[in-house]
This record gives sequence, C-alpha cells and structure tokens, in this order.
Amino acid sequence: MAKQAGMKKVIISTTINPPTEAIAKFDQMADWDLVVIGDKKTPVDYRLNRGIYVPPEEQEKYDRELSRAIGWNCIQRRNFGLLWAYDMGADIVALVDDDNIPYPDWGRDLMLGKKTRTHYYEIEAPVFDPVGATNHKELWHRGFPLQLLPKRDYSKMKPKLLAADIEADFWDGDPDIDALCRMEHAPECKFEPACFPIASNKPSPFNSQNTFLSRAVLKDYFLFPHVGRMDDIWASYYVEAKGYKVVYGKASVYQQRNVHDLINDMRQEYLGYENNLKMADDLLKDPERISWYLPSEASRAFYLYRKHFNHE
Repeated sequence: MAKQAGMKKVIISTTINPPTEAIAKFDQMADWDLVVIGDKKTPVDYRLNRGIYVPPEEQEKYDRELSRAIGWNCIQRRNFGLLWAYDMGADIVALVDDDNIPYPDWGRDLMLGKKTRTHYYEIEAPVFDPVGATNHKELWHRGFPLQLLPKRDYSKMKPKLLAADIEADFWDGDPDIDALCRMEHAPECKFEPACFPIASNKPSPFNSQNTFLSRAVLKDYFLFPHVGRMDDIWASYYVEAKGYKVVYGKASVYQQRNVHDLINDMRQEYLGYENNLKMADDLLKDPERISWYLPSEASRAFYLYRKHFNHE
C-alpha cells in the first residue's frame, strides 16, 4: 500500500450544518471523493459541488436494521460513510469533522502502508497518550485514562521504522481533548511539527476526525453508538487490540470547533473516565471483550455492520 498513485481515496464526514468552510475545501480536492452522511437535522437542501450527499432515506434503504440500531441525530451515522466508501472501492478513507479546516498539504505524503521513521515511545504504563509527547505537555487526548495522568513518561524514545494501518493526524486550534482538560486549559494550540510522527509500544486513543484508515481496517473499525463520546475512542482501542498499527501525524487541519456544552460533553465522557483503563487491558487479552462494555443495541449495531464484510 506504499504507492498512493491511482488509489481510490474517499473522505467521509457527517453534519447537521449547511456546508461549512471545511467541507467546501474538502469538496474541491480533485484526487479525493467526498461523501457526507446526512442526519435528521441536516438541512434538506444540502448540496455539494463534486461530492456525494447521502440523505437519511438513502441510508434507510441501504440497511434499515443498522440504521435503527444506530439511531438518529448522532455522529455514529458516520458508519454508513465507512460502508459507502468500502462499496466505492476505497483504498484509503479519511474521516473528518465539518469544523476541520484542511491545510494545503492535507492528505499528501500519507504514512499508510509504508515504513516511516517515527518517534517511538516505549512505556511501562498500559496506555500511551500521544498529546503529552508534543510541545503541549499540559494537555491529554480525549479517552486517555485519567488515572494514568501522573504516570505519563516520555523518557524512553527512539527512532523506529513503522508501517501504519491508521494515520491519526493532529489538529491545531482547539484540539481533541476531553471536557475536563478543555475546561481547565481552554487551549489554542499550534503543534510543533518536529514532534511527529509519533508511535508507541502500547495502545493509545485516536479519534474519528482527521484520521486516515487503510481499506483493511474498515471491517473492524466501527463507531459504537449509545456510548456517548467514547464511540471513536473505543473503536481505536478495539482495532489496536486486533493488531492494527497507528501512527500520529503532524497537524494538518485547523479545528474551528463547533459550539459545545462542556458540561454535557463531560457527562457523555463519564463512561470512559470509568472504564477506559480496564477496557484497554481486557481488549489486549481478547478484543471481543468489547462486548462486555457495550449496551445491547450497540452490540447489535456492530454485528449488523460487520455483516457487510462477511463475503470476504
């Protein structure tokens, strides 16, 4: 997968807003196809110039059972985008939010499938926090177990060649940190490119914004519904436990974050505060232990999603 010339590359997003500045820029990228998955709150007159907009009724027609298991008015509708991209023959899928304004070099020189020289951190703790390895050491990634904050150790770093299945690029501006971190620091970030690429010997959280997936990952990567703001975080722990390798790349977007209620965000993250540390350990023993942590409808949705790949 090292050669990207001639590859099918698809950008996936979800939105409840009219086309934003970020979406307009992604829609202009000639070497990528953009697919935007609609929701019940998305404007009915939503239009793209080049890309594909998939309205709710088309998603229902595609897989009504999965649609009902996921539910409406949630970012997990993005799973339909993953299936859409797969059916389009995508070799690389980029997941973006509609507030991720891409830099001019976004999506170029991706690290997927080729040996890349990384800043490789070997740690003793069970989970690695990539944000603390940057020039913003006071922050931490959403989904990093809070119990491990005093135990972060970046003293053992060495260069290492690594072929990534997943490239999780960073975000200048308002980064992807949890509500507690955001309330404490209210950061406006400019991440130093020299800190990247970053990788580790331990699992680490990555999100579903500004993240690139190789085709092989799609059958296992699922944004779990009904678990609040842990949907993509638990997806990251799951696929890493399955053996997929993630490398964190330099910031390639500016996140002009949509308005959020931070107290509500904190409520939506509490399930992770309580379970992330134990889950990361359980999944390394058996990735399918993810079912221990999922409500029944989330497990059903995951089953229905994976049915689309059963022919392989």
